[in-house]
Amino acid sequence: MTHRSISILTAILLSVAFCAFVMVYERFAMNRAQDRIETHARIIEDAMWNYNRQGIDEYLKLAAFSDRYESLTVVHRNGETFHEIYQEPSRSIERMLISFHLIPKVRLRATVSHRGETIGHVEAVWLPRTIYTYANVFLALVSLFVIIQLQLRLLRSKTKLEERVMERTAELVASNMELKREIDERTRAEEALRTSEMKYRFLSENINDVIWSLDMDLNYTYISPAATRIHGWDAAYRGRLTLDKALTPASLRKASDLIGKHLAQGEKTGDYRTTITAELEVINKDGSNTICEVTASFILDENNQPTGLLGVSRDITERRKAEAEKAELQRKLERSKKMESLGLLAGGVAHDLNNVLSGIVSYPDLLLMDLPEVSPMRAPIETIKASGQKAATIVQDLLTLARRGVKTSEILNINDLIRQLQQAAEYNELLSLYPDVQFSFDLASDLPNIKGSAVHLTKTFMNLLANAAEAQPGGGEIHVATQSLYLDRPIKGYNTVEPGEYIRLQVKDSGEGISETDINHIFEPFYTKKEMGRSGTGLGLAVVWGAVRDHRGYIDVHSQSGKGTTFHLYFPLSRESAKEKTASLNLENIQGNGERVLVVDDLESQRTIATHLLQRLNYSAHAVNSGEAAVEYLQDNTVDLVVLDMIMDPGMDGLETWRQIVGIHPEQRAIIASGYAETEKVKTAQRLGAGEYLKKPYMIDSLGKSIKKALAGSDET
Repeated sequence: MTHRSISILTAILLSVAFCAFVMVYERFAMNRAQDRIETHARIIEDAMWNYNRQGIDEYLKLAAFSDRYESLTVVHRNGETFHEIYQEPSRSIERMLISFHLIPKVRLRATVSHRGETIGHVEAVWLPRTIYTYANVFLALVSLFVIIQLQLRLLRSKTKLEERVMERTAELVASNMELKREIDERTRAEEALRTSEMKYRFLSENINDVIWSLDMDLNYTYISPAATRIHGWDAAYRGRLTLDKALTPASLRKASDLIGKHLAQGEKTGDYRTTITAELEVINKDGSNTICEVTASFILDENNQPTGLLGVSRDITERRKAEAEKAELQRKLERSKKMESLGLLAGGVAHDLNNVLSGIVSYPDLLLMDLPEVSPMRAPIETIKASGQKAATIVQDLLTLARRGVKTSEILNINDLIRQLQQAAEYNELLSLYPDVQFSFDLASDLPNIKGSAVHLTKTFMNLLANAAEAQPGGGEIHVATQSLYLDRPIKGYNTVEPGEYIRLQVKDSGEGISETDINHIFEPFYTKKEMGRSGTGLGLAVVWGAVRDHRGYIDVHSQSGKGTTFHLYFPLSRESAKEKTASLNLENIQGNGERVLVVDDLESQRTIATHLLQRLNYSAHAVNSGEAAVEYLQDNTVDLVVLDMIMDPGMDGLETWRQIVGIHPEQRAIIASGYAETEKVKTAQRLGAGEYLKKPYMIDSLGKSIKKALAGSDET
């Protein structure tokens, strides 16, 4: 029987065994599940007979948790539901397996009897986890199959080795016969030797690799002409070249050690027939270095004593450069994947935090509208509003990890932002925390503007200053400088740098510096060398990196342990002038005229906030809690605008809801609202006709402007 036949037969037997196991285990699991539900029915019969709902509730919760039921329902004999328990799988992987029907929903039923009389029954939806058992057994069988295959391969290799030994033995017999004939033909052999020498010289002078020989004093006795092309060594230069002039000091020590090691080994064993291999740096005539792969062996006399070295050197400089570039690209790919995964995690957390902040950010606007200017409550409420908005801005630090791109773009001056930062509470708090750190500022006069987001840039500058101060807790100096320049040089960490005019911000400290190991990780989210919960979350420099990239800029970091760190941030220069600041919000400009607005959101708190804001803006608001409810409502009603949450669970999400809405009302107007980062689903909904994206938490000015804009677009059509 062939090895292939054995493999096929093994696979068939293992497959049959697996199928048999699945059938037996499935029947066993079902019988055991039925026994369990009948046991539960017997246990609760007294509580049901005595109408003890609390006792049944406590027991069924324990039963649902221990036996993995999705639901447990106790039904009275008159058909009424006596009690019901429902729990959703807590792990996302189980929910995914259920959605793909890999974990089926099995319905079980057992009669509840009291002293022989049927008083009801228990119904359960059981979620069997047999898929895990099958997966483990399957992996075990696959491992067994692999082991069998490896054993078969080992057997084949052994057979081939035996065949090769027999072939080699036959070749040796033939070689011995050939040797005898060569002794008889010595004259012709000498002629063949001379011919071979001519061929060798031709080969050595035309091969791409450098062939060379040394005497035992490590002086060159021959260097092939290929050295002229590779190293620039002409014939005259090769004639006076010594090994210490041909190799860098480190490579010379390495070569000397290897030669000494092989000589000592040969003296010990009496056999100098050995091969020396190494990678050495060879000095070219112009002073540059070439990385060469060197292979050499000893030249032996008739007494098998070494008289010199014969070797070949191959230029592998380009190969090493290519390997280094590949390693760098792999590092960047891994970093990109890590940033993407952490960004998704941070975006999900930010979505939940935005929902929590909605009441803090949204309700102060409504309260302030009802308070007189002289009310003593205005100041505390405005403080709550400002704190909530600051918290919402900090949440954006998480969102920058989940998506790229600055949504708010205006003409700014970095000098103005730094001066404003010096007046901010966060900066003054930093000064009080680090009184021994001296701050100095050298801001260029007539500094041109840039285009970007003031909130993100101010947060970026504050993170850099805080990071620099924390790097020198015992005191030191931090120097901040700005200037405009033309950038046309490469920056480490970027494949290309767009040449042009830039504004450079420099933040230099005299702190401990950053080690070479850590500097490659400082911009990764959640990477910090500080004590978590006290001085760092690991987000600071990740936010800096994200903000600079969002502004199409670059970061250049120079640091050495014990010698401080310098950050250079480059932002594309803009020749546009900054616009004057707009006046404070006037609600009359964003008031509605009684238009009907439908709010679709799965969270009751969000629906309540949005409804209150809309009513205050003179809109007729109606709210529903799901996409299905929105579609049902719009089948019988019409509205002027839909405020649609993009992420709703369970049920239809915002995109699917919008698809069904435009199927009912093709001209329907809508704006998208979400506490998560703008996703591809949002863009798809906008391509289907939805309006602009509104970021939660709701604020009355942004909500009013977005609705006005959407309705104005409807009027134009």
